[in-house]
Amino acid sequence: MSPEITAGLFGLLGVLVGGLLSWWLQKDRASTDLQIALESIKTEHMAEKTVQYYLSHKGYTDRSFDLLRKRLGGFDDDELRRILVRAGAVRYIRDDGSEWWQLLSRSAEAWDKSRAKAPGTDNDDL
Repeated sequence: MSPEITAGLFGLLGVLVGGLLSWWLQKDRASTDLQIALESIKTEHMAEKTVQYYLSHKGYTDRSFDLLRKRLGGFDDDELRRILVRAGAVRYIRDDGSEWWQLLSRSAEAWDKSRAKAPGTDNDDL
């Protein structure tokens, strides 16, 4: 065999081994990156489900931001507000300045409940 062919075969072998090694390393890295991304999505999804759990409680149509922050630790305030909005919650500020949240789907229920509690809201004379 001539030296040119031998050099060409060794060059081809080096390219193949290098390509396979590069492919294997990239596949491993992509798998790790995918697992990290899935964990991040899982954390966000579970946080939304937890928010919906607390805001769907039969006895309470709304919850204070302080309680939600305490129950959902690990998120800063703005990130928690984004999670609340993604879960379908709306914010309102009470007269004392405290921040409260309720599911948009339960706002009619909260309105009916507040009207039932308020004195002098009977409209029997209408």
